[in-house]
Amino acid sequence: MPYAVAADGIRIHYEVTGVTKKAPVLLVQGLGGEKNSWNLQRAALALRHRTVAFDNRGAGKSDKPEGTYDLEQMADDAIAVLDAAGIETAHVVGASMGGVISQIVAVKYPQRVRSLTLVCTACRNHPWRQDLLQTWARTGEEKGMIEVGKEAAQWVMSPRSFRRLVPAFTWMGPLAALRPRHSFVSQIHAILDTREDLVDQLSTITAPTMVIVGNQDILTPRGDSEEIAERIPNAELVVISGAAHGLMMEHSSTFNKILIEFLQRTELARVAELQPTA
Repeated sequence: MPYAVAADGIRIHYEVTGVTKKAPVLLVQGLGGEKNSWNLQRAALALRHRTVAFDNRGAGKSDKPEGTYDLEQMADDAIAVLDAAGIETAHVVGASMGGVISQIVAVKYPQRVRSLTLVCTACRNHPWRQDLLQTWARTGEEKGMIEVGKEAAQWVMSPRSFRRLVPAFTWMGPLAALRPRHSFVSQIHAILDTREDLVDQLSTITAPTMVIVGNQDILTPRGDSEEIAERIPNAELVVISGAAHGLMMEHSSTFNKILIEFLQRTELARVAELQPTA
């Protein structure tokens, strides 16, 4: 079972799948999410890319230390994973909290990012979302993870998909009871404590960028993605109709098609740019 070791000694579990010689794709999950939450994307990318999925600190098989977490530290964890996997550059795909981590990676380590795909995410915490996350943290501390899942589910899926897909979201289901509440709460505080100047640094991102959002996302609404796309030079904005916050599962076929097309296009442009001129 492969692990990367972060600067502070925390072990970060990761898994590499797909074709070794193909362009690498780093998949960064959101709040409470594990690498297996990307399984539908890993399967779709398997013949086209080398995929690297990992568990953020505090989730899955990675270490879950007590104390304070920091999203910049978690961005460093992502780079430690690339280093451990022997990968110099990768297409970076981040969802929700993982999208914020990916923004930090692109700002702090531009030389490691071939392209950037930001999914159902934001670049700032509006007061209403701060209040919501604080409520989830209190619920987690006082009542446990199953109760957090009950509260959070309505924010993640569209009403039409709730009954059909909620079992697939294992972090909301019975298995949530097995996950330490302290690390989930620490991830929430890491989101709440994100540096305010991240917004101002988005204009420095040079990697080809695509921002994807569902038009029914109420946790990170379309306006959040529009702001990101406006601040990152030449970023593309894609809105998936009928999709909510969990669009990678809820609308996986549509999402995967959009993602694969973008990765192929940016990889071809990168190869052309690296070709020596006559």
